[in-house]
Amino acid sequence: MSLEVIIGNHQESTAIPENWLTALEDVAAEAADLALARAVDGDSPLHHLATLEVALVDDETSDRVHREFMDIEGPTDVITFHHGEIVIGAAVAERQAAAYDEPLAREILRYLVHGLLHLAGHEDAEPAAREAMEAVQEEIVARLWNGGLQERLGM
Repeated sequence: MSLEVIIGNHQESTAIPENWLTALEDVAAEAADLALARAVDGDSPLHHLATLEVALVDDETSDRVHREFMDIEGPTDVITFHHGEIVIGAAVAERQAAAYDEPLAREILRYLVHGLLHLAGHEDAEPAAREAMEAVQEEIVARLWNGGLQERLGM
């Protein structure tokens, strides 16, 4: 698969170094391949995408998108659109990273992988499905993080 991934930082509330965006773009195609290898649907949206756009947004934007498209109030971590867009709440990632003593870059990677898994047909509405999805997600995050991304980010 040759997926072009474009990651844009559309917020200023959370400090995101430019080199993080480049490094995440560089591992995103591998993340997509790993997600496809664990796809639950042979005809999932991820199979058909040539380009994926990832937007890092602030709480206000995350809340607006969450309400507009999911009818749920409040900012969220990640929202995935089957046409090839993932919206990541940067401030949510920052708060979650602090709460779980995780590096912010790893939390953002986790949300990127989560979005890719949704595009590969995974769902997380039911507890059993969420548990299965999170297991795959954490496997992919660990593989990418320990496979060079952590060093590339200087962590």
